[in-house]
Amino acid sequence: MATLLSGKVVMVTGAGSGIGRGICCALSAEDAAVAALDRDGQTAAETADLLASNGGRAIALTGDVTDPASRRDVIDEIVAQLGGYHGLVNNAGVLRMSPALETTSDDFALELAVNTQAVLACCRAAASHWQTAGHGGVIVNVASNAGKVGYPNMAGYNASKAAVISLTRSLAAEWAEHGINVNAVCPGGVDTPMLSQVADWLAPRLGIDARELHRQMAPAQLGRHVRPEEVGQVVAFLLSDKATIIRGQAINVDGGDTPY
Repeated sequence: MATLLSGKVVMVTGAGSGIGRGICCALSAEDAAVAALDRDGQTAAETADLLASNGGRAIALTGDVTDPASRRDVIDEIVAQLGGYHGLVNNAGVLRMSPALETTSDDFALELAVNTQAVLACCRAAASHWQTAGHGGVIVNVASNAGKVGYPNMAGYNASKAAVISLTRSLAAEWAEHGINVNAVCPGGVDTPMLSQVADWLAPRLGIDARELHRQMAPAQLGRHVRPEEVGQVVAFLLSDKATIIRGQAINVDGGDTPY
């Protein structure tokens, strides 16, 4: 059976859990060799072991997307261990919940540093490598429907993800001549530890049970939470040669919650 990503080597950041792990599973199912990167080396190894146990080819990498030396070193390691580097999925991200009037400068700066600045830096590192190697590549940035909607108590996160959406358009236009395609996905209502953390933070402030609130945070049209692997299936398509006409887009993967 033909697979979307046969012969491709793809790095996924924030691969140790949640959407990142789901993306890794989906890419591996499409025959990609996966480099699972996370600050937590143990969870990265767990993701790589999971892929290997299902017959996939994967390595675990420990690294910090905000550290220039780490970004450079992981690309060298990917090429050395997997024989190439063809795709990048920028999934690593952080969320600090607070009302806008109470958001600290440190929290706001952290969200921008990890969710936006590190995305640009990882994109630049990949693009530079591909240009030196003499071939193109594909980037998928994990933004969020929060970057389009603007949820309360998430001003920094909303802003950082809106910036990723704009950045995606800019890089797609600028790097097309180098054979580099860039798109983004905008998840929402995905069954992840981060969604549970949001429910836990909001529940006492709304006077509702956290489990009930978590249940209500499922997309209405879908009638259930989005699974991380389902986000990954869309990412896999965007990384494939079949998606070359999709460029600079921010595609909602939130079960119909966001209409634009």
